[in-house]
Parts: sequence; C-alpha cells; structure tokens
Amino acid sequence: MLGAALPGLRIVAYDGPEPVEDGVTFAENALIKAREAAAHSGLPALADDSGICVDVLGGAPGIFSARWAGRHGDAQANLELLLAQLSDVPARHRGAHFTATIALVVPRDNAPASETVVEGIWPGSIATGARGENGFGYDPIFIPDGVEITSAELSADEKNRTSHRARAFAMIIPALSSLD
Repeated sequence: MLGAALPGLRIVAYDGPEPVEDGVTFAENALIKAREAAAHSGLPALADDSGICVDVLGGAPGIFSARWAGRHGDAQANLELLLAQLSDVPARHRGAHFTATIALVVPRDNAPASETVVEGIWPGSIATGARGENGFGYDPIFIPDGVEITSAELSADEKNRTSHRARAFAMIIPALSSLD
C-alpha cells in the first residue's frame, strides 16, 4: 500500500532490540516502538499498535488484545475468552471497534526528533460466534458497520480498503510524503 502511494519510498525492516511496550495507550506503545527503531537505525521509523475495543467492556481488551487470555499471541484463546465474556450481552450492546495507531519518528540532527501519530478506527460489533477463514485474531468475530459478515469473511482486498490499518496508513501518508 505504501509503495503504491509513495513510489520512491524504500522500506527496511527493523532488526534491533525488541522494545518493551509498557505504555497504557495504543499511541504510547506505537511511539515506544518507533522511537526505538529510529534511535537504533538513525532512519525515520514507522511502528503501530492495534487491537479491538469493546464498548460494554470499557474499551477492553484494548492494548491487551494480543494477550487477553494471558499468553501473548494465543489468538484462539483470546477470541474464545472475549466471546465467553460477552455470552449474555444482547446484540444491541455488542458495539466494538478495531483501532490501529501508527507513529512516525523522524530523527533530526541537533534537534529533537519529529513525531507524528495517527489513529484509524474501524467501527462495528462483536458476533455471537466465529465465522470466516480470512484474517487473524479477532477477525472471525468482528462485524464491521455496514455489512452483515465478519471481517474474516471479507476478501483481502475489501479488508485492505476499509480496515483500521488502511485508515491509519491513509492518514500517515502526508507525513511520509513530506520526508526529505
């Protein structure tokens, strides 16, 4: 997506130490990762933090989405726990959204780094059961507003056009375009 929007952009994967994500918001965690990558490489760095936020749970799992069931990256356990927590919640109270926050940190000679943070929101609700084979994580139980299928039932192209990440990347492109 970025290559098409910014054809002269060269993207390099980060290969430095794993930063400790100890922020309490998506923005703080995205900035922690981008600052570490920029400091390690001396190059402009992009990083994101994302998750699902359920209204009736006060925005949880939120920044804990990847480890909601207690182990980082156990997507099936996370999904099952969230469904169990919402088992007696009626459809009208199952509002949720995916959030993707992207931070861009640009190191500057003899000056503080420039920092830009954007947030993409994909509103929807939580289904009563998992459906679909595409996507990952909570995709099989997330129903985006305006459709009656889960994000795991959307094609990759549909998801890439409408998701929280697509929205956040669309917002960060102007900052990337202004890089020297």
